Amino acid sequence: MTYESVIGLEVHAQMSTDTKIFCGCSTKFGAEPNSQTCEICIGMPGVLPVLNRKALEFAIRTGLAMHCSISPYSRFARKNYFYPDLPKGYQISQFEHPICEGGFVEIMVEGETKRIGITRIHMEEDAGKNIHEGNGSYSFVDLNRAGVPLMEIVSEPDIRSAKEASEYMKKLRTILRYLGVCDGNMEQGSLRCDANISIRPAGQKEYGTRAEVKNINSFRFVEKALEYEIKRQIRVVEEGGKVIQETRLWDSAKGITESMRSKEEAHDYRYFPEPDLVPIAAEQRWIDEIRASLPELPDVKRERFMSEYGLPEYDADLLTTEKPVAEWFEESIKAGGQPKAVANWMMGDLMRLLNEENREFTDCPLKPFHLADMLKLIDEGTISGKIAKTVFEEMYRTGKNAEDIVRDKGLVQISDESAIEKIVDEAIAKHQKEAERFRAGEEKLIGFFVGQAMKAMKGKANPQVLNELLRKKLS
Repeated sequence: MTYESVIGLEVHAQMSTDTKIFCGCSTKFGAEPNSQTCEICIGMPGVLPVLNRKALEFAIRTGLAMHCSISPYSRFARKNYFYPDLPKGYQISQFEHPICEGGFVEIMVEGETKRIGITRIHMEEDAGKNIHEGNGSYSFVDLNRAGVPLMEIVSEPDIRSAKEASEYMKKLRTILRYLGVCDGNMEQGSLRCDANISIRPAGQKEYGTRAEVKNINSFRFVEKALEYEIKRQIRVVEEGGKVIQETRLWDSAKGITESMRSKEEAHDYRYFPEPDLVPIAAEQRWIDEIRASLPELPDVKRERFMSEYGLPEYDADLLTTEKPVAEWFEESIKAGGQPKAVANWMMGDLMRLLNEENREFTDCPLKPFHLADMLKLIDEGTISGKIAKTVFEEMYRTGKNAEDIVRDKGLVQISDESAIEKIVDEAIAKHQKEAERFRAGEEKLIGFFVGQAMKAMKGKANPQVLNELLRKKLS
């Protein structure tokens, strides 16, 4: 039997606010354990939370960017459960009245656009962190994360494969980073997801029994965890068993999901309205101001890059995945670079150098005008494309201008026909057998002679002049 997988993701995104959602404690990552806490975020009795306005703004920005309706009335609720990293014994979240509802995100699947529905986006506070170290029968608790503002982005069960889930996660991360509401750092836990997966016979409309997989914190693990869980559920059914509703953990070291506990329902958390926080009624004028401040988002930018700059779909897609990359590209265009040439150098040599040093575009030592200036030297015939490789790396390493590097290192391209003709004559005289073979029809030998001449001229010969002279002399 052929089975279809049905997947919905619950993505937790840490909002990039300076302070926590209900108090003034810092959200900075990597501080000493329990050094960023106060009476509110550690759950002392008699204290009152106050909503961070910036967190509310970030949630609304995200909802608008994902085509959601912004609720005229929303409120917080208490989600009750007991765990050592939850100091109050409950989490302040949103339940019946979330801030955003009913949006969508579009992803590319095998060259086709697919729309993934967004059920809701709601705000909540993060819990602390349990630390299990040593061989003792105890754990430590770090409450620095307690109270850090989160958005939970809940998708409709529209995802049909592990690959689609990964693409959806990547698209969410891109949008969130464009908006500046989340840094998307999965290694630090700023973006993570829980996945609900079920299978059903192909063509069946009814959903199967779903399992939830937690602890997924990378795009690669999203694919691996879901692929494993889909195969596991199919195996259970084909062996005559039944998939049970449960929560499972992804063990990245073993590459498997493992049963953790039975899956909770909403009533298990005994939700009730948070009595210490007033309901939220965001003014329409404020919502309109936030909408007007939204940046050009990746899908719109991608289409513009293709129409305005004539870029192929692949180039436009790659250059708009990260906002700083897109901005670097356009700044180089404004400095005089030709779009396709700028794109080629960025996607090739520049990204290679950045990856080798594990650097982001925001930390790129090469400025956009550097590339534009070098491309002008190529267009003017001052340097060849081969020499440009040397100039480019030198610009990247030193921050010097292309013209200064070319002058200081004597890299000016030789276009003088008489100088090149002399080298061509010498190369042909030295390799008579290869010349005869070329004349006999071995056209590919032109590359051999180009190489010989370039070697003799230390790569400085004008390639166009060189090729023309070689074909003239060899014919």
